[in-house]
Amino acid sequence: MANPDKSSAAIAYVYRGTFVHSTQQTALQVQEDALLGVDTEGKIAFIGEGKKLEALSQVFQFSPSEVTQLTEHEFLMPGLVDTHIHACQYSYAGTALDLPLLQWLNTYTFPVESRFKDLEFARRVYTHVVKRTLTNGTTTACYFASIHTDATLLLGQIANDFGQRALVGKVCMDRNDSVKHYRESIQESHDETCRFIKEFLDKKYPLAKPVVTPRFALSCSRELLEQLGKIAKNNNLHIQSHISENKEEIQLVKELFPESESYTDVYHKYNLLTDKTVMAHGCHLSDKELAVFKETGASLSHCPNSNFSLCSGVLNVRNVLKHKVKLGLGTDVAGGYSSSMLDAVRRTLDASKILTIQDPKHETLSFEEVFRLATLGGSQALSLDDQTGNFEVGKDFDALRVNVAAPGGPIDLIHSEGPKTLLEKFLNLGDDRNIVEVFVAGKKVVPFTEPKAE
Repeated sequence: MANPDKSSAAIAYVYRGTFVHSTQQTALQVQEDALLGVDTEGKIAFIGEGKKLEALSQVFQFSPSEVTQLTEHEFLMPGLVDTHIHACQYSYAGTALDLPLLQWLNTYTFPVESRFKDLEFARRVYTHVVKRTLTNGTTTACYFASIHTDATLLLGQIANDFGQRALVGKVCMDRNDSVKHYRESIQESHDETCRFIKEFLDKKYPLAKPVVTPRFALSCSRELLEQLGKIAKNNNLHIQSHISENKEEIQLVKELFPESESYTDVYHKYNLLTDKTVMAHGCHLSDKELAVFKETGASLSHCPNSNFSLCSGVLNVRNVLKHKVKLGLGTDVAGGYSSSMLDAVRRTLDASKILTIQDPKHETLSFEEVFRLATLGGSQALSLDDQTGNFEVGKDFDALRVNVAAPGGPIDLIHSEGPKTLLEKFLNLGDDRNIVEVFVAGKKVVPFTEPKAE
């Protein structure tokens, strides 16, 4: 039970029922008939046993009659964290998955991303992607945008307006021969990145932050990578990029940067591996490279749908965890065809089972471990675990209210099931119809509220 002196904020609301979350020590912790209070600042004020309702109501000064009781088939869980999603690719999600990575980028991705100089087009796509991910239970998203500063600023504004916790990156790339008008000069990339960061920070959004975003080593010169490393350091910002996604890419990086020992070494040389860095994929990283990730505090985003869809590779998550490298899950829209983190959970389990089929000695991931990766693991990968990721007193209340038996939903309950089984069914079978409410920093953001008529 929390110390009532810890926060002077009043209690905004209290839930009673089953709560599931992860801790560093326990992949899944289930609390039945528990009470959770959220204060007016959106933080978790207390967690206690249901039978202590009267005592807690006196200590925290709330009325027992105003407690919201979860139903038999409902539970609260932490919000899902998408550590890697390309917001500007959302318009063609679910299509264009017939080519490997580099050909896919040249044929589909770069031509579509070049359209984001059109702010009305950007507004339409970005509104859709923020609403869809929130509906799917993504309370925190780490977004790649395009090279267009104003459109990327617009994505930050839209995420803020809908109440999503977001890291938003203006893509930087001064190398691109396939779509010549979709690239920047080194000076443009530097100046526009600095403008983006300044204008974004000037907005003082409570939950949205800018992130320095070199697309990947193949699309950035040495000079640009060096400048971006300095910008990130001088502004103490997050960094996001891609690494070791497919073997052709790795070979080309080796040819472009012959002085570097490895793909990881390229980023490390330019100070782009920090404890606020998240690199997507990492399918083919060596143990030596993983040791550098551990040493620098950099993290990986596992994007299994994309890895399968573009035939890039299968990340051995167990080996990454063995090296004590921070790891979260990502949808990687549109290389991944689904914007739902539930899909990322399922494909993560599939990928682990494929590795076990190939090597029976491989220890398959459990659904409890993958649940942790999708919540607490993601917040750790984004260095936001001091604010979110699980239910701890003092953290922001980022949460999903899940009803496994939602009317018209995809899950049929035949037997009387315990909370652990209900969670497993939701992770494997559920969708947005089961997500009754979504909270970010204590504010209910789903269902969406209609704008008031003037």
